[in-house]
Amino acid sequence: MKKILIKIIILYKKTLSKLFSKMGFHCKYYPTCSEYTMQAIEKYGCIKGGYYGAKRIIRCNPFAKGGYDPLK
Repeated sequence: MKKILIKIIILYKKTLSKLFSKMGFHCKYYPTCSEYTMQAIEKYGCIKGGYYGAKRIIRCNPFAKGGYDPLK
């Protein structure tokens, strides 16, 4: 299951992420939300890693300051 989720995120990064970037939408954090989610899934597994990734994506909004936010 981990490999499937990672491949979905990679597909997102190659397609939709580039489209959003051209439209002016960028992740405010480093590493990006997709990279952070991949790291979380690799480290903690699908459920806990997915939870951490979802929390990060929710925090990435127009009102967030952003900046360096590594996986702990």
